[in-house]
Amino acid sequence: MFGRKNKETETPVTTEPEVTDRDPQAGKGAPTPKRSVQQAQNKRPLVPSDRKLSKEQKIKEREERQRQFRLANETADERYLLPKDRGEQKRFARAFVDARYMFSEYLMFVLLAFIIVALLIQDISVQSYITLAMWAVLLITVVDTLIMTRKLKKRLLEKFGTVERGVLWYAATRGMQFRKLRLPKPQVARGEHPQ
Repeated sequence: MFGRKNKETETPVTTEPEVTDRDPQAGKGAPTPKRSVQQAQNKRPLVPSDRKLSKEQKIKEREERQRQFRLANETADERYLLPKDRGEQKRFARAFVDARYMFSEYLMFVLLAFIIVALLIQDISVQSYITLAMWAVLLITVVDTLIMTRKLKKRLLEKFGTVERGVLWYAATRGMQFRKLRLPKPQVARGEHPQ
């Protein structure tokens, strides 16, 4: 068992015949280049020679992007809008929000006025009333936004059958922006509700 193997039971090992008539230059066809030659081939300039061309190209591309961005924000053309603004439901939500009068679009101005008054008047009792008024304004804003999103959801379900994910949040954040600063710019007048 652990002893020598019998010569009869051993399997013969087959070896391939050695090739003796190989040409020594057949593998590469050329001598190995020196290290200095190889390193010189790998060197590239740190500053490319066509740098001015690429600067001009970048300026043209930047101007084209800015033109498309302005065009998209002024006309709300779907081709040029950012991905977050594209879609039939988001267009409807924009029109729905832009047609409404919303308290939340004046939130920043009201809060800024409260902060200025609180800084000017150092009376503790007045500042406590200002703090309560700020909380009341925030509560009114939340209620106004909830009412708007519920109405929008109802209208989206009537028109499209489903509500895409993120459309209601998109409408709520748009409603908190001052109307003249909204992007894309409003395409409907106040009171001109979408059908």
